[in-house]
Amino acid sequence: MLKRVFFSLLVIVAFQSVTAQNVSSYEIEKDYPVFLDQMKEELTYPMAWGNSSEKDFSKWRKIARTTVLDAMLTPPPVAKDYNMEVVAVEQRSGYEARKIRFNLSGYSRVPAYLLVPEGKGPFPAVVLLHDHGAHFSIGKEKMIRPFGVDSLVLADADDWVHQCYDDRYIGDYLASNGYVVIAVDALFWGERGRKEGERYESQQALACTFEMLGRGWSGTITYEDMYTVDFLASLTEVDAERIGCMGFSMGAYRSWMLSALSDKIKAGAAVCWLTTTKYQLSPKYGRGKGDSNYANVLPGLRRYLDYPHIASIACPKPMLFFNGRQDKLFPVPAVEDAYAQLHTVWDSQNAGDKLITRLWNLPHFCSMRMQEEILNFFRDTL
Repeated sequence: MLKRVFFSLLVIVAFQSVTAQNVSSYEIEKDYPVFLDQMKEELTYPMAWGNSSEKDFSKWRKIARTTVLDAMLTPPPVAKDYNMEVVAVEQRSGYEARKIRFNLSGYSRVPAYLLVPEGKGPFPAVVLLHDHGAHFSIGKEKMIRPFGVDSLVLADADDWVHQCYDDRYIGDYLASNGYVVIAVDALFWGERGRKEGERYESQQALACTFEMLGRGWSGTITYEDMYTVDFLASLTEVDAERIGCMGFSMGAYRSWMLSALSDKIKAGAAVCWLTTTKYQLSPKYGRGKGDSNYANVLPGLRRYLDYPHIASIACPKPMLFFNGRQDKLFPVPAVEDAYAQLHTVWDSQNAGDKLITRLWNLPHFCSMRMQEEILNFFRDTL
């Protein structure tokens, strides 16, 4: 009897030991590695302004920009010529809407919307950069009211503008106030989307294909945004010395990236996309996981620079950053941390008056009032 009890106890102890080993052997929790905090502590951002050994700001900008471009990997080939064609035209109140096609790169001939004000140019211009939204059926149509399209496309665009842009197409708003405006689909959106139809998970497959070929999907989007600026600057209707850019959500990320990397951009506005890795990758605040983030991941760049450090390459240009206090994607502590870092850089270059940062009592949204302040910002800076 005693032997049987002793054997049973041994079995229970052994089972508990195996169970404890199994429980303690996991290394992933809530899709994060359990050593996440250790990894984040190892990020020292040696290339950031103030951390870098380079103390000449203009030289630092060149070095930091090169670091970002290296992380973007191989660029798409530059188009030999744009060969622009106007596909359709619609006259609107105070400006003309054109559906155009042009060679964006050596790979891609793309459709775009181009709005040109009435009167004698050249005019100041704005590159509009559409959001992600996990909504891929439209891209440029989120920023400029489409025409000559299926009623379903127009309804899709109207609904999206209602959800995100307060029922106003910001491209049309800017054009009616004297700006040439262009919007192009990013690769994977709208007329540059997936032949088989929209599929959220395909972002991962697309990003993987690019990286297998020594390139980056995110980097390619940014390169194409830079090529779009080059194209816009070539148009006779545009004053190449007065070009700005603006975007909401992922479009905001694209906007400050473009401002940092293109000298042809003279002022940039970014609504609802700025954070720091500290907050982005955390169980409490984190929104840094999921296929959507493949569109803004640059391999290896965190070894050198965090998001605000990259945006700071735009200094001393005029820049505007807005965010919502109720934005669940970019919580207030993350945004305040990022904004504080930006102000440190602009202040260090005696350019603090050129940087506007503001938190609005709004969710993830680009309101009419925000848009009006962005218009005033461009009036002052372009």
